[in-house]
Amino acid sequence: MASLNVGNLGEYLREQRRNAQLTLRQLADAAGVSNPYLSQIERGLRKPSAEILQQLAKALRISAETLYVQAGILDERDRDEAEVRSVILADPSINEQQKQVLLQIYESFRKENGLSTDEASKPSS
Repeated sequence: MASLNVGNLGEYLREQRRNAQLTLRQLADAAGVSNPYLSQIERGLRKPSAEILQQLAKALRISAETLYVQAGILDERDRDEAEVRSVILADPSINEQQKQVLLQIYESFRKENGLSTDEASKPSS
């Protein structure tokens, strides 16, 4: 796991909050965190948990994976894979069996290209 990049995360959160035209207090309320705590996160003084990042992402209407990448919790490749899987699993127009088949095909292409889930999670040397 990468080290938490708290300063850049705070800047990124502030930027996303401003883009969403939310005040600090509005985002704190929507995410269920205290105003001072969110302020400390934005200033790079606090290290939020994955759960708090998920709450903030939901309130900002962005993917939690994006915040995990910004925080250094998740690698960019892992985020891309998670997003593909999420989209497939959330699609209401296909049934569960079709979803599983699509995921198997996706994984077979990743293996063919040398990017299987197992290999992507191994630390690089």
